[in-house]
Amino acid sequence: MPVKVVVGAQWGDEGKGKITDILAAEANAVVRYQGGSNAGHTVVVGDREFKLHLIPSGILHEDTLCIMASGTIIDPICLAEEINGLRERGVHCDNLRLSGNAHVIMPYHRLLDALEEEARGSASIGTTRRGIGPTYTDKTRRMPRGIRMVDLLDQEVLRAAVADQLELKNAILQHIYGHAPLDTDEVIEEIADALPIITPYVTDARAIVRGCLDRDETVVLEGAQGTFLDLDYGTYPYVTSSHPVAGGACLGTGVAPTEIDETIAVAKAYTTRVGAGAFPTELHDECGDGLRERGAEYGTTTGRPRRCGWLDGVALRTSAEINGATGIAVTKLDVLDELATVKIAVNYEVGGERLERMPENLDRLEGATAIYEELPGWQRPISEAKSPAELPAEARAYVDRMAEIAGAPVLAVSVGASREQTVWF
Repeated sequence: MPVKVVVGAQWGDEGKGKITDILAAEANAVVRYQGGSNAGHTVVVGDREFKLHLIPSGILHEDTLCIMASGTIIDPICLAEEINGLRERGVHCDNLRLSGNAHVIMPYHRLLDALEEEARGSASIGTTRRGIGPTYTDKTRRMPRGIRMVDLLDQEVLRAAVADQLELKNAILQHIYGHAPLDTDEVIEEIADALPIITPYVTDARAIVRGCLDRDETVVLEGAQGTFLDLDYGTYPYVTSSHPVAGGACLGTGVAPTEIDETIAVAKAYTTRVGAGAFPTELHDECGDGLRERGAEYGTTTGRPRRCGWLDGVALRTSAEINGATGIAVTKLDVLDELATVKIAVNYEVGGERLERMPENLDRLEGATAIYEELPGWQRPISEAKSPAELPAEARAYVDRMAEIAGAPVLAVSVGASREQTVWF
């Protein structure tokens, strides 16, 4: 019963989609366990690039079930567009399954997300304005209850649920934001075209996953975002509204902790983040700009330029512990090819104190100074490497140091965007 969790070890955008896509070739099911259309997973197959937001990264393997579990939230319009886009490119999506318990991002969630972010002004937290926070808020508020995928199957149930929601939402829109009230029929009409496309996939996802486990089949649990965007363990409040950490895989799928065999923490060979929040290794110079351009560090979902910096070993060490990493996958090592030296932050200095792990008191993180260890670069291309022996000694030393800091072995190193450009250890 091999169950593998793929989790982001940094602030998201680590390349989890590529790793999940490769693992999906040998898996019976890939299960997305949290998040919504704020995710962006890019998979490159030959000269074809696929940008996924909601659908699990295994969708390109037609014999692998791809499940959006109850911990996810689903935007019907976004999902329908994604399904249609994949179908146009020859991906039939017949292997897609959607949990009936997954909550639905409604048009008013996107509106409220945008209005809330605008109202924050200079104190904005950098949301994607995709309605993620408001949807999870409705889920946890419970009354009036949030709308779930199963509610989309019955028009009377859906209409009553939207009407209940709008009693509260319209009061907020009118009295707090000065916005015109929304009409129930117009809200339903906005998602109406998407429903025939997505509702055939709605099912009892937990029962399907349980069946896979009972048959000792291989299951990959795929997270979105990254450890330090986790609601409890991230750099709060500059976080997402769900649990990207490995523990979130159990909550989001119904797979028990004792059933997980491997946790693969995916980390870039350097560090990036989007939006606001502390970033001790951020570079505000030509080196940082170079990482952004060579690494194409622009959001898959939003197109926003990512903030770039040296590898944060303190964050990596902390993340590996939180997730119980049994191994790490290093991505975008080739982005460092041109550099004469490379750096890893091995400690923070905060108020004269040296820290090996990210402080729980995040106010301290704002004033943290990164303490670096400098290693020699390899200054030659590694994109053709097929085995660890073909990596330059300096590159191998760099990833070995990452493994030492994480306290977990390196399982794979990505040396380019395509599936084939992956060195397995």
